[in-house]
Amino acid sequence: MNRTLRGILVRGHQVASRPSRDYPYSTLEKQKPFFKRLGLDLYEYFNGTLNISIAPLTFEMSAPEITFERVQWTDLHPPETFSFSRCKVVFNGKEYPGWVYYPHPETKRSHFQNPSLIEVITQEIPAIPYGDGLELEINAREIAIKDG
Repeated sequence: MNRTLRGILVRGHQVASRPSRDYPYSTLEKQKPFFKRLGLDLYEYFNGTLNISIAPLTFEMSAPEITFERVQWTDLHPPETFSFSRCKVVFNGKEYPGWVYYPHPETKRSHFQNPSLIEVITQEIPAIPYGDGLELEINAREIAIKDG
């Protein structure tokens, strides 16, 4: 059962797509080989995440399709748990398949997200600026949406 949400693209922590003060590499680029070994190949997707605000709604990964427990993807901090749920981004009438990417906050050291912000891994979307509206189609059996 799919549900379509309206969202706004917002700037994230920008650690998934490029080296930062905390990481000398793109975190997603570094994580992809670990995810592939565990059974999820994300190499066709852009090395970064779309940060989509669905405020005032919030979300919870209630029954994700995939969860990888305690992935030791870096030596900079303890292992993290990640969950994924298939999704689709619609921007300017074009559909982009992808995955909701959810690093579990209880296993993260930093870069926490607002519960109204959904991170998505998808193909590169040309010319999408921050502040633009888009649609996000999620699996409502895997992701619970709540009124803010």
